[in-house]
Formats: sequence, structure tokens, C-alpha cells
Amino acid sequence: MIDELIHERKKKLDRVRMAGLDPYPADARRTHQIGEALKDFSKLEKKKKRVSLVGRVVAFRNQGNLFFLDLRDASGTIQLVVKKDEIRGDYALFRDTLDIGDFVEGAGILFKTKRGEKSVAVTTLRFLTKALRPIPSEWYGISDTETRLRRRYLDLLVNPSARDIFYSKARFWDATREFLKNQKFLEVETPVLEPIPGGADARPFITHHNALDTDFYLRISLELYQKRLLVGGFERVFEIGRIFRNEGIDAEHLQDYTQMEFYAAYASFEDLTKLVEKLYKTIITSAFGTLTITSNNMKVNWGKKWERIDYSEAFKKATGIDLEHTHIGALQKYATSLKLRYEPSDGMGRLIDGIYKKTVRPHIVGPAFLVNHPVVISPLAKRDPKNPHVTKRLQVLAYGSELGNGWAELNDPIDQRARFEEQSRLRVAGDDEAQMMDEDYVEAMEYGMPPAVGFGFSERLFAVLVGKPVRETVFFPSMRTKK
Repeated sequence: MIDELIHERKKKLDRVRMAGLDPYPADARRTHQIGEALKDFSKLEKKKKRVSLVGRVVAFRNQGNLFFLDLRDASGTIQLVVKKDEIRGDYALFRDTLDIGDFVEGAGILFKTKRGEKSVAVTTLRFLTKALRPIPSEWYGISDTETRLRRRYLDLLVNPSARDIFYSKARFWDATREFLKNQKFLEVETPVLEPIPGGADARPFITHHNALDTDFYLRISLELYQKRLLVGGFERVFEIGRIFRNEGIDAEHLQDYTQMEFYAAYASFEDLTKLVEKLYKTIITSAFGTLTITSNNMKVNWGKKWERIDYSEAFKKATGIDLEHTHIGALQKYATSLKLRYEPSDGMGRLIDGIYKKTVRPHIVGPAFLVNHPVVISPLAKRDPKNPHVTKRLQVLAYGSELGNGWAELNDPIDQRARFEEQSRLRVAGDDEAQMMDEDYVEAMEYGMPPAVGFGFSERLFAVLVGKPVRETVFFPSMRTKK
């Protein structure tokens, strides 16, 4: 059926060209966006001001000596009324060759029909683009998720709610950027290609730099280069950029996504908690117009006082395991009881993190700060001087998900080297997500890095807030090649 429809449209295209018209001109003469024309309708109608509007035909109704088009651009939809005795050019040609999905330019005077519908009495009509394929709603609709994501342009075309998500997302990132700039942070750009991937526990993508004849990794975090900037004399920096993690796909994880991270020298851990709470309230209000949002069947009021949850206490309450007096065998046994997959090479940090994600995190409605993480799962965070077994780290939790991560930054190069060495031992033992030794970063730290805090969140935060799998909140997610 689709082949027949395309064939018919190609025949119409040939007819347009045979009439001497260009179905794909290089220009469009627009005086107003449709939304502007509708907003100023009364004034333009009274002055009989000629307007020229452009857009896609989304409806077509033929009544013999006149036909009606619904024309849509990014700002709105309006009706065009084309009468045989008023149109310049070949009326029958337009009537018989126009299709839903075509782009046209229509010029004329605004008026209201007898039913009161705001319309344009068109005297000049011109093709801008002749569409060769019918839009999906004409012949089978578009409801299959796989199809929607593979042909996202069709999803955006026929589903206004899909477009609305991305307008909200733009406001989300705009508010993030504006907030940080107002807090005197400098926006920076750091390398996407790195000789050593660092800043997170993740499996990286590898690529080859032909000019340098060197393998590089696509960055898995924005962290370590921003902290080098602290060494270099910048005090407050942030970046919103793409990062890449060669991991599995699920509702909250992508391999190619946007993340924000900021770092502030001389700020305390308490300064960080206050700044993060203010940041979240600002961007959520900007993107959604409210601080009370329901997602994943959980209602969260982001405007209330945020709870603080101690990592070890919550872990012990959920599992009965005291993290300061446990051993790897006990963790393996408990992980097995949960049917949690793990590798024999996994260290205590990986096991603790896996058990926590199964037993503690899913039950936290939030908003809450999870604090006092064990050192073994926080290789880049400063130890708590009151308890050397835990770190000055926080995670933002809500809806049973992790929605942000921050810490007082480790700036002791000797401690940092020791933690990297421990990570390297885990990597040699088979943990390919353990962090690599980054000698250049340790050397930079040896020149002196000021005390600092850092924080980051990814577009997972936005996806959870709108209640969608994260791949549905990016324009073109990676998909398996279709044979």
C-alpha cells in the first residue's frame, strides 16, 4: 500500500514540474509566524493587512470551487481558504496535486468564516516542498516504540506530547546554565577524547586517533579535567557535555548522554548541600512550573525539607550487615541470596553498591541526601575527619533513583594515588569498570589542588521527572542496526 501511495505522489510531482512550477524552491517568503498572525488577528484583519504564511499541510478538504488547508508551523495552526475565482495560478493544479504533508506558502487577507474560524483568504499559493511519503497517521499511525525511536522525526511530527518533552528539556538545561552562571561559575569545555578515562566506575568506548597514531577513550565523566582547572587557578567551573559509557541499556541508562558537573574551590560540604538543593528547586520550577511532581507512582514535593539518610545505617537496616565489621564473603553470600549477579573478581565496593541498589535505593521516595558513603565505593571523595571509614559524599535520591552525585573532593595526592592503586588491582583481577591509574592527574594534584566540592547530574534527572524511560527523552537514541 505504501508503495502505491508514493507512486501516486511522484505522479503529482511530475505534473507540478510539467506545469513549470518548482516543487522545491530555495526560498520562502514569510511575513508572520502563524502564532503571531493569530495573536494579532484582530489588528491585521481590521487593516486588511496581507500576510504570507508558511508551513506543513496537516488537513485538506475539497469542496469543488474551493478547498481548505490546515497549515501548521512551529507556532500554531491556521486554516487557508482557496477559492477558484480568487487564486492566482492554476486552481485545479493545486487542488489535484496537494497532499497532506506538503509544505506550502499561502498569502492573502485574514478573515473569519461564518463559523467564526480564523482563516486566510488565499490569493497566492506556492509549493515549498512536495512530500513523497504520507505521514503515518494517514495510513497506519505510529504507536510502536521501536518505530517511534527509529524514525523520531515522525514521532515528533504526529505526537505533540513528544515535542512538548523537548521544549521542557530545553528549559531544564537553560535554567541549569543560568543558575550556575548567576552563582559565578565559568562554563568550560574539556576533552571528549582522553588517554585515561576517569571520574567514574564505567566501561569506556575506545577509538583510534589516526594523526597521533594513539588509542583514546571517549570520556566517561567530566570530572578530572575540571579538577585540573582548579589546580590551574580557576575557582568555580562547570560543564554541560556528552559522556559515553559502554554499558547496558535500561530505563535509566544510555551509553551516550548529557551530563552536568560543577566544581567549586574553597566551598564546604554544607555549602554544597545548600547549593544543590537551591539548584534543583530552581530548575524544576523553570522546567515544570511546580515543585510537586508524580513519577513512577511516587509523589515528591521538592519544596519540602530534604531528608538526610546515612548510607551505613540504611544498609544495615535493610540487610542486617554492619559495613564497618563485615568481610567480602558475607557480602557475596548476601548478594547470592538476592540473586544478584557478580564476578569473583568484584571487590567489596562493587558488592556493597550492588546490594544497596537492590535493597535500599528503590524504597526512598525523597527528596533526600544520601551521605557518609564508605571509602571503598568513593575513590575520588575526601574522607570524613570524624570517621576515616566514610567519605564526605552525597547523592540526591528520589523516586527510588539516584538523581545526582557530589562530594568534598579528595586533594591529598598520596591518598589519591593509594586509591587509584587499589582500583588498578581490582582492574587486573578482572573488574573492567574499576578506575585506571591516572599519573598525570596525580601529578597535577601534587602541585596543589585547593579544597573543593563537586557535583553532577545527568539527563536521567529530567527523564525521571517526566516519567519516561531516558531514551524517550533524547531526540535520536542509539538503536541496533536494522537489517
